[in-house]
Amino acid sequence: MTAGAVAQDEEAMPKGRDLYVVLGALMLAMLLAALDQTIVSTALPTIVSDLGGLNHLAWVVTAYLLAATASTPLWGKLGDQYGRKRLFQTSIVIFLAGSALCGLARDMTELIVFRGVQGLGGGGLMVLAVAIVGEVVPPRERGRYQGLFGAVFGVASVCGPLLGGWFVDNLSWHWVFYINVPIGIVALLVVAAVLPATGERERHRIDYLGTLLIVGWAVGLVLATTWGGTRYDWVSAPIIGLVAASAVLIGVWVLVERRAAEPIMPPRLLADSVFSLGSAISFAVGFAMFGALTFLPIFLQVVHGVSPTLSGVHLLPMMLGMLLSSIGSGQLISRFGRYKIFPVAGTPIIALALYLCSRLDENASTLSMSLRFALLGFGLGLVMQVLVIAVQNAVSYRDLGAVTSGVTFFRQIGGSFGVAVFGSVFSNRLAAHVEDLAPVLPPGFDPSAVQGNPELLDRYPAEVRQDVLHAYAQSIDSVFLLAVPVAAVAFVLTWFLREVPLRETSRTRDYGEGFGAAPTVRSSRHEMERALSELMRKDPKALELYERLGARSGVELPAGSVWALCRIAKDRTVTGRDLAERAGVAIEHGRPYVDRLVDAGYVRRLDGTLSITDSGQVVAERLFTARREGLTRHVEGWSPEEHPELADILARLAEASLGDEADGQILRPGPDPAADRA
Repeated sequence: MTAGAVAQDEEAMPKGRDLYVVLGALMLAMLLAALDQTIVSTALPTIVSDLGGLNHLAWVVTAYLLAATASTPLWGKLGDQYGRKRLFQTSIVIFLAGSALCGLARDMTELIVFRGVQGLGGGGLMVLAVAIVGEVVPPRERGRYQGLFGAVFGVASVCGPLLGGWFVDNLSWHWVFYINVPIGIVALLVVAAVLPATGERERHRIDYLGTLLIVGWAVGLVLATTWGGTRYDWVSAPIIGLVAASAVLIGVWVLVERRAAEPIMPPRLLADSVFSLGSAISFAVGFAMFGALTFLPIFLQVVHGVSPTLSGVHLLPMMLGMLLSSIGSGQLISRFGRYKIFPVAGTPIIALALYLCSRLDENASTLSMSLRFALLGFGLGLVMQVLVIAVQNAVSYRDLGAVTSGVTFFRQIGGSFGVAVFGSVFSNRLAAHVEDLAPVLPPGFDPSAVQGNPELLDRYPAEVRQDVLHAYAQSIDSVFLLAVPVAAVAFVLTWFLREVPLRETSRTRDYGEGFGAAPTVRSSRHEMERALSELMRKDPKALELYERLGARSGVELPAGSVWALCRIAKDRTVTGRDLAERAGVAIEHGRPYVDRLVDAGYVRRLDGTLSITDSGQVVAERLFTARREGLTRHVEGWSPEEHPELADILARLAEASLGDEADGQILRPGPDPAADRA
């Protein structure tokens, strides 16, 4: 890419207020999609009471997770191919339609189907919002702004259960979904009005068959775990048939992926021990996290009789523990370069916390519950982000994006299975306990009605009420006890996770991946651009940076003149007034620096218009080369000489980051540049 093309790309990006409006709309849309993975947790008891279908409770969460997880690779590639603005608007519309239909659902089957529609749109929101940041923000600033999107995931994790409970208490469960509509419409209108339809188009051979096969085997296995032991016996024909069909689909999927031009998950990755172990551990972490988020509110609302809003408050220690350990572990990894210790320490903490949660009963104190929930969140935060770092650090550049997507994909699939298995065990155990209580319960006793409205128990004698609450507590305890061996297996696997010396780009953090709120789909290119952008934020101040580049390139010019030369080389032709405006200085402040360029023959001035000369272009190319060489040191071990795309990224970032408008501050009044010999 030429410097002129880089300048044109920058010119097309929104500036000032327009940029902040676009970023606000993108963050708002992503917040909606991330919230809808957790916001329903505290509303589930009331939803089940209203719509019935206790046995289908898990699918309200699972349908969204599966749809979002399976669709994200498609949204990413379709956005590359047809333009992200149009696809982003489409995903908002699908998400809003799904949200409205969820609020209108008349039974559990309708709600599950509509949650799938909502998840389909939500997958697009989460993937395309981050991708669009790369189109509207200069390369040097992308790491900072993408960090804000990571904060959105954190807010969603903390606020989701709390908001869900508040809507149930103060409006109705329908508003858990309706609230998306007015907010989403605002985001849609802002995106339509302000977001430019720019960005390069990239042709893809989209793996539709691979996506359908993933959905097929995942749904088959989740149905088997949902129905096994409840609707059908585990050794019944329907369950055996579902498992067998899913196994066949997995085999076909592997064959299809081997032949696909652009597979969703290259099968060769499964042969990599770091990726396969990381994915297995990620599956277990998702299993525990989403299962806990789904069934802890039921325990709190039914067994302890707290309101939906307060059940969200009770979950705050878990979420805060997760955020604290996720951020803390990321900073420690960046500082010391060691990461294996965190999953080794985190998985036994998860197992211990799950065991302690399985010992909770109707007499547990708030302090006791809060400490256990915080311990669970702390353990989860130690593991999630580190697994992404581990797999990224162990593969070649071509697989960088695929392993990032893969490990978060397995976390989401683990969440789907966790919710399904937890739901099956809960329903099965509750039915058994209620059957044991049959002699003392009134005819027609409905456990799901009590789950949605625990105050119904006030109609019964104290002894009966206590027995029913104990039955619920025992049923949910069984759920958490079942998850302990899953976390224990993950702990064993962490010891076999190979630790590779940490590359510099792997020291950059993406808190969105660490908070576990969404599947991640980025190409190797986007992943490397994100990491390099984050590293570029640590560059020395502009004055020192341009002085170093000038010295390294043998250019005897002050820093301000080096900046102006790079800017003019990128623009090819620019008026002095426009150049001063780009730098944010008065024209008389910038003129001495430009005079140096004119005197050296690097720039031609004619009627107030500045244009680069051939000799000036040669010097500018030396500066761009020096900058590229500096960036190349950040990607040591990634072999840019073997990957033309990576070499192109370095060249683009080198050109885009020099002559950047934000660096124009070095043209402000200071020492006389004529006396400066850098």
